[in-house]
Amino acid sequence: MMLKGQTPASRCAVQSRKQSGQTLVSSVRCSTSASSCFIAPFGGSRLSSSVTQNVQLASRARQVRSALVVNASTTAPTKLDNGSVSVVLLAGGVGKRMGAAIPKQYLELRGQPIATYSLETFAHMPEVGEIVIVCDPSWRDVFEKRFPGLPDHLKFKWALPGAERQDSVFNGLQQVDAGAAIVAVHDSARPLVTAADALRCMLDGASIGAAVLGVQVKPTIKEVDKSGMVIQTLQRSKLWEVQTPQCIRPALLKEGFDLVKRNNLEVTDDVSIIEAMGKPVKITPGAYTNIKVTTPDDMAVAEKFLDEHKAAAKQPVAA
Repeated sequence: MMLKGQTPASRCAVQSRKQSGQTLVSSVRCSTSASSCFIAPFGGSRLSSSVTQNVQLASRARQVRSALVVNASTTAPTKLDNGSVSVVLLAGGVGKRMGAAIPKQYLELRGQPIATYSLETFAHMPEVGEIVIVCDPSWRDVFEKRFPGLPDHLKFKWALPGAERQDSVFNGLQQVDAGAAIVAVHDSARPLVTAADALRCMLDGASIGAAVLGVQVKPTIKEVDKSGMVIQTLQRSKLWEVQTPQCIRPALLKEGFDLVKRNNLEVTDDVSIIEAMGKPVKITPGAYTNIKVTTPDDMAVAEKFLDEHKAAAKQPVAA
């Protein structure tokens, strides 16, 4: 998550041991400036007051988030009312990395525009009552051509894209029905999301307040400095690649955007707004096939996954 115009909170890793009833510090590593902390060998040196305060604040924040998660989990919904979910479908990107003459989400994947795959997936979910399509007006006809084959009860709305992703989400949020239980923000360049995964994320969002589909990373990830030197190898078991949809209670997301505008923050995804508020966000395990089509190579992979999905759907159900 990137926060523009805001100094990140200090994060310190402290190693210590007990000796004669005292806690002695072996090392402290901070993400802020060197003036906030220091490296101390065993020998009785104490943490600076600023580091101690930061560690205490971080511990308190974790306790608050844990309490919120536990409280929410005790009342986790097992279903959502039909029509209670509003989908904000982002289709305003220009897709420079694809190198195509038109935005990537409008390229055809096996004879159908990429953006319309997820449109149809969400449209056939009974929990979804409306879909707000965020796109340039010149591309509306791509979606309108698919409307006749979709459920009659579904409402379709339009919103204009913004300069940045967060601006497009904000514009879409303004069109969401006031009675919606969950807003599910989805990138239309992810055509292979499944209804089952989306529903589990929606339920987690209704329970916790915010949830996002994701998968655990497979490769080893290293943190590197500006000169290309390795700082550390990150613990892979704790790293997740986030996808969409990102499912958030509308009131919570609106409150988050108030914070974003007030502090001039820049966020890279929707749940980062909730993280900036200090509220919990849950990762809902998704599928590795839910890729974002960004480059020509992604198109080939998406075609392969789509063919596999269609082949699996034709298989007879075991008795």
